[in-house]
Amino acid sequence: MGSDTKRSSFRGPLVLLLSAILLGAAGIAAGMWLQSERDTNPDGVQLSSADIGFAQDMSVHHEQAVLIAQTLSRDVDPQIRVIADQIVVAQTSEIATMRGWLNLFDEPFTTPHPMQWMHGSDHAMGDQGGAPMPGAASTSEVTRLAGLRGADAETLFLQLMIRHHQGGVDMAEAATHAVASEPIRRIARGMIRDQSNEIAVMTAILDTRDATPLAHP
Repeated sequence: MGSDTKRSSFRGPLVLLLSAILLGAAGIAAGMWLQSERDTNPDGVQLSSADIGFAQDMSVHHEQAVLIAQTLSRDVDPQIRVIADQIVVAQTSEIATMRGWLNLFDEPFTTPHPMQWMHGSDHAMGDQGGAPMPGAASTSEVTRLAGLRGADAETLFLQLMIRHHQGGVDMAEAATHAVASEPIRRIARGMIRDQSNEIAVMTAILDTRDATPLAHP
């Protein structure tokens, strides 16, 4: 009975890891297609402003997810540690894929006007010249996570990552309508699927701890 319970507790995170590997493979395939098309017809394949903005902003958004996962202390529930480590692997791979696209088209990895592709030029801009990243954690929230251990750290990690993923899903859903490149659109759909699955798993774990997700948006 105990071994069955243990296997069940790890099944969800391992399924998420497999999904992340498949999404990473799809991203590599998309990059290879873009490279092939560009080599064949250099003037025929271009990234739209939305393609570029999505890749830039989602890369930065992913970087914070990696930061949150790496900030979580190592001495936590193994099930949650697996989820955190899976997020590091998956999103680091996706960052490399998206920045590979940008590098291929000689575009910068970041923009002074984040989220403009999603909200438009008339959207109210933040102090840094762009709109806030959806679901992003504040510096104080990440600092607080760094100082926690045990169950308190696990709960805050789940709350921050659920909200962060919800913001990522919002961005990916917007990209499916805004981007011009079909391979990039497919990657965005994969992000929606995989991050929604992760949200469901993390929300279920959070519920067992009598805690609730943070408000979003």
